[in-house]
Amino acid sequence: MDRKLLPVGIDDYKKLIDEDYYYVDKTLLIKDLINNLAFVNLFTRPRRFGKTLNLSMLRYFFEKPVDGSSNTYLFKDKKIMTEGEKYTAYQEQYPVIQLSLKSGKQAVFENACNMVKLEIAKEYRRHGYIVPKLKNEIDREKFELLSNENMESSAWLEALAFLSRCLEEYYQQKVIILIDEYDVPLENAYYCGFYKQMTDFIRSLFESALKSNPSLKFAVITGCLRISKESIFTGLNNLDVISILNTVYNEHFGFTQDEVNKLLSDYHIESKSNIIKEWYDGYIFGKTEVYNPWSLINYTRAAFADESALPVEYWSNTSSNSIIKDLLSKSTDISRDEIEILVQDGSIEKTVFEDITYQDIYENEENLWNFLFFTGYLKAVEVKMKDDDRVMVLKIPNKEIKKIYRQQIVIWSRNIIKSGNLSKLFSAVLKGDENILQDELAKILSVFISYMDNHEDFYHGFLLGILINMKGYKITSNREAGHGRYDLCIVNRKGTENPVIIEFKIADKKKFMENAAEKALKQIMEKGYDIPLKDDGYKECVHIGIGFCNKMCYVKCEIVTL
Repeated sequence: MDRKLLPVGIDDYKKLIDEDYYYVDKTLLIKDLINNLAFVNLFTRPRRFGKTLNLSMLRYFFEKPVDGSSNTYLFKDKKIMTEGEKYTAYQEQYPVIQLSLKSGKQAVFENACNMVKLEIAKEYRRHGYIVPKLKNEIDREKFELLSNENMESSAWLEALAFLSRCLEEYYQQKVIILIDEYDVPLENAYYCGFYKQMTDFIRSLFESALKSNPSLKFAVITGCLRISKESIFTGLNNLDVISILNTVYNEHFGFTQDEVNKLLSDYHIESKSNIIKEWYDGYIFGKTEVYNPWSLINYTRAAFADESALPVEYWSNTSSNSIIKDLLSKSTDISRDEIEILVQDGSIEKTVFEDITYQDIYENEENLWNFLFFTGYLKAVEVKMKDDDRVMVLKIPNKEIKKIYRQQIVIWSRNIIKSGNLSKLFSAVLKGDENILQDELAKILSVFISYMDNHEDFYHGFLLGILINMKGYKITSNREAGHGRYDLCIVNRKGTENPVIIEFKIADKKKFMENAAEKALKQIMEKGYDIPLKDDGYKECVHIGIGFCNKMCYVKCEIVTL
């Protein structure tokens, strides 16, 4: 039986319904919006959690169509239509301004600002039918100039307010404003070095449209981060911020368990439910647990086409992971320990800071942790009061996000190794100098973040990551030799130095590290790992046994005659 296409990357509600894509019904957002209506509603959710599609859905529900056409069919059999006239009375009654600021992600301020202006001009052109009906000639001329992007900079600061007034004049009805991804140009501006300029521009644009706009019915804004009122929403006293800590609207962004169960049943992949839960579930909005819709839809499509499809970190391809890089690069001993706890499925506690600006993020680690939380890299399994502060108990949501952390840790670790002077360590390896080698390894281990849930893989990768930087040497690992497989082998490509065999063991406690190193050293001889080296004509070989325990090590070396 054929199944509906899954809407990967489809964020236009009309297109989704018209072309019969699979739709997880989120129309009850309309009901909650009407019941809890504030003058300006700001929804903050991580990227790819359905914000853009929901705004599109709101537009097609509320917007009064042109020339007597209707979009009511788009809501046939949808949940909102069963809620009664209290809600359906709002349908197709208002002019709507819809604006996305995601195109404001540009390298220089002028380009970023121009892209926002272009989006505003597109919305003017979409409503160009009202121009002949405007009573004032000056308004008609100004409308045309803004449509053609032909106005001085100051005029754009009130462009949304002016469009609202013109639409109210035409429809005799106040206007709904929908703004998507409002914080994209702000985040981009911070990293590109023109944050103040962009903040001033967005503040002026929002003030005229949302604060002092008599033509506004209400507004809905979406973004990832709650930006301080003082930076953007100055003086906007009737702003309702609905973050992932709030207990309202939670089920409207992301997929609930019931919605996931139905999706898996519709595509006959119920057998994948455990994998999907481990990889893409785990987010908590308010008190509601939700799945990442982007990753879930992508994996459902892959698993329906091929039941052997493996889970993939789809979400990492949609978002910059620079914040994790920044946390690692700025980490202290304490925060590195906390990251280790998180990647071992543990939890940490952090104070809640909701009103921050991008300039505040790097002032302290608490702000960085909050940024990770609000952008979806952490979840709050509990929020409690502690010393008059709200404190979150934070964990990594699922395997998908944990893998992103691990990938970034590997990259960061490699950079740490490359940036250091390893010549002393390399010399100690080749000479079998156990004291110097132990000291040098300990220095590097002290700043590393390890995966304690998989000891051997971590230490193997740790050593290999260091030794591959030895120029002129061939490094092999886990190769069959003698009567088993050695951990690592180092051979000079010119054959002018003694080769090195390294074996390591894990100790449960610090006091057992020496014994572990001795066992590793003994194993090299017992298993005959160096037999192939003797066959190659080498006369001597350096044997190194290492005992690891957490971030400590003990090294034993000997030079043996082959």
